[in-house]
Amino acid sequence: MTLFRKPVSIKGALLLLLLPAGIGLMAIAWFVHGLLLERMSREFVESRLKDEVAFLEHHIRQADGQTDMLKTGDYFEKVFHHAFAIQSPAQTVISPQSWQPLLSPMLLSNDQNSIRVHGAEIPNAPSDILAYRKSFLANDIPFTVIVSEDMGALQNSQAELHAWTAIVSILLILLLVGIIWFGINLSMRPVVSLQAALKRLQSGEISRINVEAPEEFRPLVQQLNQLLDSLDQRLERSREALANLSHSVKTPIAAVRQVLEDTSRPLENDLRHEMGSRLSDIDRQLEAEMRRSRFAGPQVGKSAYPVQQARDLLWMLGRLYPEKSFELSTSLSGECHWPIEEQDLNEILGNLLDNAGKWSTSCVELSLTQGKSIASIVVTDDGPGVKAHEMSSLGQRGLRLDEQIPGHGLGLAIVSEIVERYGGNITFSCTSRGLSVAVEMPS
Repeated sequence: MTLFRKPVSIKGALLLLLLPAGIGLMAIAWFVHGLLLERMSREFVESRLKDEVAFLEHHIRQADGQTDMLKTGDYFEKVFHHAFAIQSPAQTVISPQSWQPLLSPMLLSNDQNSIRVHGAEIPNAPSDILAYRKSFLANDIPFTVIVSEDMGALQNSQAELHAWTAIVSILLILLLVGIIWFGINLSMRPVVSLQAALKRLQSGEISRINVEAPEEFRPLVQQLNQLLDSLDQRLERSREALANLSHSVKTPIAAVRQVLEDTSRPLENDLRHEMGSRLSDIDRQLEAEMRRSRFAGPQVGKSAYPVQQARDLLWMLGRLYPEKSFELSTSLSGECHWPIEEQDLNEILGNLLDNAGKWSTSCVELSLTQGKSIASIVVTDDGPGVKAHEMSSLGQRGLRLDEQIPGHGLGLAIVSEIVERYGGNITFSCTSRGLSVAVEMPS
């Protein structure tokens, strides 16, 4: 049994995260407010008590220690709203008298500065007070002065303020919920637009997603459109392959069937040879179209390791052409990968190296390089090269410049087609050694 169920929507997930976080932060703020309020009020009261003790000490010193000359009366009680006690060897004055059970023990104590009393149960006296006690000499007479304040009334005011703070906090939480809900709905508008676009795409109203998405969703829209482009390209290739097969195979099959159905003619050697030639044409056409159907084109998430694939192909071609040398020139590491489908890279490298192996005299060199955004493949052979007027014909489908070299004239055409699908380019040039084929692909 899982403790937390996976959220079914982004809205639910955001509310599940933001709302408890907001409530928790508001509760912490309310708790800290109570602590700070208590501390500030205590410091404020202590400061007032110190000032009043200093005021009382000043008057006692001016009276040369004669407390009878100090007109105390109800001065502190009415003006400062504080209780006080003055003790000297001659007399003890406590005002108001109802505070005497609270202040008398403090006069006998040796504690200085602030004194806090909680939970006192004395009739007509407060249960919670804060007092400030100070001893001094005036005209060589020892005095002890205590000024105290009833903290109950202050705490009631603090509790009321704290309660109002809690009410305001709850209202702020409700406002925060509304703001979060509004913000979520406002932020989810692009998702709703994308959802509507996907429905229209599914119903056939549109062929591509054109949504003004925010920056976070643009890669998703681009990848979806690239996927649609890839699917359309595959469908187009399938249709093209079927059309090519239908056009190219129909005539040879009809000719062979006509020969086989004609029982009046014997199968002579020339006729057998002609039928075999027609069947070979059909086989070559099937092979070419099957190879084309395997081309993937640009695929999101697909990559190939050029150095490893090149080494495998060079080893295989070295066994196929043992009298020739195949060399690899590259500074790339074995872990380097290009955004090319593995089968497509095999077709490019395999056709270029096989073509160079057929035409070379003794050596074929493969060079792999990579720039900031370009992956480069260069295959050079030491063969006879190609005449200048024939250079523009290279890569055309079915073209063979020399019928004595075995092949179907499809290798360079296949390479050109794959490179075109990846948005790259292929160039042919003659060097002092032979033919050089350079392929550049986006990386």
